[in-house]
Amino acid sequence: MQTMKKIVRGAAAVLAGLFVITATPLTALAGEYGYTYNYDYWGDVQESPDFYTVCKVFTGADLGLETNLNSPEGIFTYGNLIYLCDSGNNRILELKRDSSEKLELVRIIDSFEGDCDVKTFANPTDVAVSEEGDFYIADQGNARVLKLDKDLQYVRSFIKPDDNTLDPNLVFQPKKLAIDTAGRVYCIATGINKGLIKYEADGTFSGFVGATKVKFDWTDYIWKKFASQEQRAKMESFVPTEYENIFMDYEGFIYATMALNEEKASDTDCAVRKLNLMGNDILVNNGEWGVLGDLYWGSGGGYEGPSIFTDVTVMENDIYVCLDRNRGRCFGYDDQGNMVFGFGGNGNMNGYFRRPTAIDRMGHDLYIVDALDNSITVLVPTEFGQLVYDAIEQFDQGQYNESGESWENVLKQNGNYDLAYIGIGRSLLRQKRYKEAMEYFELKYDGENYSKAYKQYRKVWVEDHIVIIVIVILALFLVPFGIGKVKRIRHEIDTADIFRN
Repeated sequence: MQTMKKIVRGAAAVLAGLFVITATPLTALAGEYGYTYNYDYWGDVQESPDFYTVCKVFTGADLGLETNLNSPEGIFTYGNLIYLCDSGNNRILELKRDSSEKLELVRIIDSFEGDCDVKTFANPTDVAVSEEGDFYIADQGNARVLKLDKDLQYVRSFIKPDDNTLDPNLVFQPKKLAIDTAGRVYCIATGINKGLIKYEADGTFSGFVGATKVKFDWTDYIWKKFASQEQRAKMESFVPTEYENIFMDYEGFIYATMALNEEKASDTDCAVRKLNLMGNDILVNNGEWGVLGDLYWGSGGGYEGPSIFTDVTVMENDIYVCLDRNRGRCFGYDDQGNMVFGFGGNGNMNGYFRRPTAIDRMGHDLYIVDALDNSITVLVPTEFGQLVYDAIEQFDQGQYNESGESWENVLKQNGNYDLAYIGIGRSLLRQKRYKEAMEYFELKYDGENYSKAYKQYRKVWVEDHIVIIVIVILALFLVPFGIGKVKRIRHEIDTADIFRN
């Protein structure tokens, strides 16, 4: 089926006059679409009512700062507090959101106290806060990850891993981090592609976890075996990909983003991994396409290649939102890997971004940091977006009838929204209305759920008609037997009459 879809998509492109020479199945010219969109079963772009709308764009002046923001790189939400890494100014801003969704400056954190030689920051690129209120800061310019207590007293530093496989001349440059409930630190550092750097709570380096799988072309591999040493030196090395960013969700799973290789990517690849404590990828991808952002990589506006997910955040309904720094877009996916929405673009209007670097959320609201525009954009769900969230959350809470009604309301606003049909089908499936569920799944070519519904429908049908089925089966055996018996009796009677005569 995937092959058939590619053929249809290719034929449509030819008919439209889009002649593109490319090395990958994803790369294709694409026009500009609406602000919010999605992809259907065939990979066609379907415009959608806006999922999010801009509430407010905050600059340094809006936050009451004397010095404007300078290349902010990281953001972390904690309750109703927001911590922003104002990297270019070597400081961290603590902001508070009030009931009107306005951001107020609480304090500027640019130094700390305690037994430490350097008590200031140098290009802090990420920050996280534990449940106890401890601060973890990726202090990149000082080659360390800092741990400070809630009173900004120095606790310890996490430094370059003591590992003999690393280049001894490599400068430790931590750029992104996450912490778990036990105080363990997971860190991404520039130039280290062995996976996430893991530190125990006491600062001890305990190894690398979750290294990405190496992808290579067999022809390159075979050629490399026969190539000279000089030729091999010029060829691309088969090494794991560095992660772009990480986020730890409410269950303790780590979502890690990585850039796709344009020459080796396919439309089922994923630019996001969900890592368990063992570092294994357990991301579910039952969608028609991979978790990779845009399917079409047009070169309009000077932006080429695949989406590059520079950050990710996860909501409590398991919707995860990825930020594409290449084209300035946001992509939301559900826990099955289905694309929920895509919106945004490059530009200097509200809702568009010039160089997005970080994203986090409060509830369903999104906070996006733009390092070039030196701003924070707050986006809130529209009525359409809230309806989708309601439908998903009602289903998760076992309110299947209410979920189905919410999906019906979604369809009233967007009849081309595939997830609504599938959502109604899943709600009907849980309500044991299997035949109706099959109809909705069939509409959107959801073969897996259709098979589940059909299996249950067949089971119920058999149970309801078991008496008739038994009678028919018995009849199939007894009628021929009875007919044969009657024929034998007749034959015996006829034979007996002959002998009597």
